[in-house]
Amino acid sequence: MPSTSAARSSRVRSFHHSLYPAARIATARAALGLGVSVCLPARECAETVGSIVEGLAELQRAQAIDEIVVVDAASADGTAAVAARAGARVWQETELLPAFGPVLGKGDAMWRALSKLGGELVCFLDADTRNFSAHFATGLLGPLLCEPDVSFVKAFYRRPLTAGGVYLREGGGRVNHLTARPALDLFYPQLAQVRQPLAGEIAARRTLLEAIPFVTGYGVEVAMLIDVWREVGLAGIAQVDLEEHRNRHQPLSALTPMARTVLATIASRLEAEGRLAPLGTDPSAVAHGRPNGDRAHSIAPVERPPLASVRVA
Repeated sequence: MPSTSAARSSRVRSFHHSLYPAARIATARAALGLGVSVCLPARECAETVGSIVEGLAELQRAQAIDEIVVVDAASADGTAAVAARAGARVWQETELLPAFGPVLGKGDAMWRALSKLGGELVCFLDADTRNFSAHFATGLLGPLLCEPDVSFVKAFYRRPLTAGGVYLREGGGRVNHLTARPALDLFYPQLAQVRQPLAGEIAARRTLLEAIPFVTGYGVEVAMLIDVWREVGLAGIAQVDLEEHRNRHQPLSALTPMARTVLATIASRLEAEGRLAPLGTDPSAVAHGRPNGDRAHSIAPVERPPLASVRVA
């Protein structure tokens, strides 16, 4: 983990997507000789995935990216067929690393997809984005290609919310604002400057992604952020303003399990660092070497090991 003094003296660099038009991305990646893969984990996204893949196909023709992959979660609405017609290479998530058993959510699908992606740079995007623009991909790839020492890039944006006919310009991202950011501010203050810790849109060097574990459920984004910080420090992380992101919102009833998983994921990392006694444990029992439970690990989602270790094995 980066030392406290070093982490506090550094900041996450922030950029705007307009700095990285497609032509700049194509020129930079050609000069560096780096392949670029864009991957969309998808579940019931037939309404949006086609236009997203078409936008990415334009970047492919402009030589800004190499491959477009959609990893489908057996969607019943024809997501896979729509994506394939638009030009993506499509995998069913159950086809990937089947020896690891059933696929346990988005983070697991991302981890398995990494085993099939060919680029040295990898960009993950949401498949349910409405009004998609290619700058979602070029904005995230830009700092990896054009800024020194960046290994991991995270998106931030406004998420409008319409509820009961009322439009809220920044009403989305409720778990992000009410759970993830306050928890990071308390326990990982160096990461408090990350605007959207739960954003699903990221780009990274594949060697970095292969070196970290992947949480299988809703905790994948916050776990990845903490683990990346441990690996490369704040100096290796950048965030990019993508302006506005419109996608489907979870009902309020679904936010409690999401928030619970995010908190459990953070708690499991605090436990591993020795900064938090296992949840549900009697502190006096711990002091006497008699822990009576490990609730954080029991409620935190399953984690997949670093892919590099799987390949070595």
